[in-house]
Amino acid sequence: MFLLGFDIGSSSVKASLIDGGTGEVSASAFYPSKEMKITALQPGWAEQDPAMWWENLKLALADVLSQSLVDPSRIGGIGISYQMHGLVMVDRDYRVIRPSVIWCDSRAAATGDAAFAAIGEERCLSGMLNSPGNFTASKLKWVKDHESGNFARLHKMMLPGDYIAMRMTGEIRTTISGLSEAILWDFSRNGIATLLLDHYGFDSSIIPELVPTFGEQGRLTPAAAAELGLAPGTPVSYRAGDQPNNALSLNVLNTGEVATTAGTSGVVYGISGEVRYDTASRVNTFAHVNHSGENPRLGVLLCINGTGILNSWMKNMVGGGLSYDGMNALAAGVPVGSEGVSVLPFGNGAERVLRNRETGAIISGLNFNIHHAGHLLRASQEGIVFSFKYGMDIMENIGIKPSVIRAGKANMFLSPVFRETLAGITGATIELYNTDGATGAARGAGIGNGFYASPEEAFRTLRKLDTVIPDPALAEELEEAYGRWLQLLKSRMEN
Repeated sequence: MFLLGFDIGSSSVKASLIDGGTGEVSASAFYPSKEMKITALQPGWAEQDPAMWWENLKLALADVLSQSLVDPSRIGGIGISYQMHGLVMVDRDYRVIRPSVIWCDSRAAATGDAAFAAIGEERCLSGMLNSPGNFTASKLKWVKDHESGNFARLHKMMLPGDYIAMRMTGEIRTTISGLSEAILWDFSRNGIATLLLDHYGFDSSIIPELVPTFGEQGRLTPAAAAELGLAPGTPVSYRAGDQPNNALSLNVLNTGEVATTAGTSGVVYGISGEVRYDTASRVNTFAHVNHSGENPRLGVLLCINGTGILNSWMKNMVGGGLSYDGMNALAAGVPVGSEGVSVLPFGNGAERVLRNRETGAIISGLNFNIHHAGHLLRASQEGIVFSFKYGMDIMENIGIKPSVIRAGKANMFLSPVFRETLAGITGATIELYNTDGATGAARGAGIGNGFYASPEEAFRTLRKLDTVIPDPALAEELEEAYGRWLQLLKSRMEN
């Protein structure tokens, strides 16, 4: 049996087809080759047209089917990974009402903060484990307050993965994991968060039907199958947000295990078996893919918005035409600490780890006589790692302290500077694997359709590519550089 996975990002859509028996990737493709358009009508806003995700999904899938030459009837399950926290609104005819307000849009931060205060911090945290913050429910409240005509047309609110599944199956459904990332799941009641629905004035009918994360969530309609070039009736058997799915793809399912990624956003995601939360909601707790009321599995998530965009900005503004590999090599030629240059990577909207502050990005310590492009490139990578360290110290306070961190060998983990800095400043060993979000979603589909008897069977072919052990010789220099970075952050936060 072959298994098909999609990863619906804000930069691109990736499709991977794997042989379920061997775990080998038969074909993989992503579209577009350049990043998908994000519309920002005002500072801090970020929107995308859901139809663009669907069109790029079709292009990626067509490429995969052309490469593999696999008969579509041999594909036994479809898994969907998607960018978290986005809002998709549809009317009764399942038509999209307005562009999606995506994960990095910060317009609803004040809305969520006001709800946090009005409902009560303890009540929110003990039930939903988070402030309503700048999450999906608060984004919908913003639409209600500012676009009453659009809100009046609302039939169902969805997350981006729910929309893709709807296009495939004709069914509007969601998961507990999905509702938790929207801050619409009450863990104290093990049910929908009616306290936030009531506060925002939402009718419960706008919430889609619940289905399990793993399991049949609908089947390809004849129309969708014809559009995609797949067999009618193929089951969609898994869906999850990109960070829970990234953890799944790395076989991070049990208490104490930690996954990380550094692509468009930078994320550290640790698994807890206890209902715990950060009282300031700087790191967030969501239902993991294998969570149940009887057997809690919660993902504690640190997110740094200004990760991939900083690296991309440096490539365009400083890289001088270098490839990312060339940039990494240039950064590696600069000493640890970048000879006094520090970078705060917070230039992509409000950061939850900073209590939804928009500090902006900062480059500090430049000396025009000694510093060159390599210093800026290294300082940027160090700045992203130091933001991870800052958030991981918060995570440690609620019981997440890893000795091993797993990641796919991709994106910024291709940089020796990045991965050695992360290992050195955290003291954790970094394990790098041959996987990504689309491949993880394909394995998830195999768990959901019963092809694999267990996650252990699904990941028996997962292959470790590299191990990075902390270098004690770098510890003192890294601590000094991090201390300088931390002082810069504190001074910025005080202004």
